[in-house]
Amino acid sequence: MQTIITSRHFELTQAMKDYIFSLTQSLEKYQLDILSTRVIVTYQEKKGSKKGEKKKKRTFGIDITLSLAHSNTLVINQIDKDFYAAVDLAIGRMHKILRRYHDKHNKKFATPTQDLMVTTILRDEALANKGEDEIVPMDLDLHKPLDIEDALERLKSSSQQFFVFNDKDSKMRVIYKRIDGKYGLY
Repeated sequence: MQTIITSRHFELTQAMKDYIFSLTQSLEKYQLDILSTRVIVTYQEKKGSKKGEKKKKRTFGIDITLSLAHSNTLVINQIDKDFYAAVDLAIGRMHKILRRYHDKHNKKFATPTQDLMVTTILRDEALANKGEDEIVPMDLDLHKPLDIEDALERLKSSSQQFFVFNDKDSKMRVIYKRIDGKYGLY
């Protein structure tokens, strides 16, 4: 990652540059393929607004621009009275954005824990029954055309909420139990 640190309206000391550089290097822990980081430190000094007041108000502005390889450029602006506080706040905000982006990106590729458990159980059962061939009987539902009354009887005799069937006109229909105890038909 290339890091460029510049200042406006004042000269940065080597300690300030090292502090910024060490904090920007911590952004690499998210492994998001950061191309470059540009940090611009701005110093502003404003005079007091009340009459007779000679107090000066000074602020440091930190602008961090982060270029990612497979995403948009991220920009953070932070203003504070203290230089180190401004840098800490800006880097903290950048960490928050990168952490969210990292979690969002990695969530797409994560395998749910329940799927892992099912896969492990099936694999263990397959290893246990490796030498045995087993035939499991299954009910085969032939989709012959049914009358609506026959479909209603099948639905009543089962514990299901709905039953899908083909009627005499070869239209796919659904009969279902309603909340009020009656039956609906699509």
